[in-house]
Amino acid sequence: MNTQLVDSIIQVIRSLSPEEQAALTEKLFFDCAYPSTLDILTLALRGSSFDFLNSEPDLYTLEDGEPIPCL
Repeated sequence: MNTQLVDSIIQVIRSLSPEEQAALTEKLFFDCAYPSTLDILTLALRGSSFDFLNSEPDLYTLEDGEPIPCL
């Protein structure tokens, strides 16, 4: 491990203004490459992973149980 490099990076980070540190924190921890909910839904709809559900019997109807309130 390059401890000299790590120490230099820490020194540079500590020399940043609070605004710059906040921007760095956001870039490091909040800008993620995870897929969005829409991306996951699109993948599920276009893929064939859930196609088996098309042949499953409808066990429940809208009249079963109590309605769930929409908030």
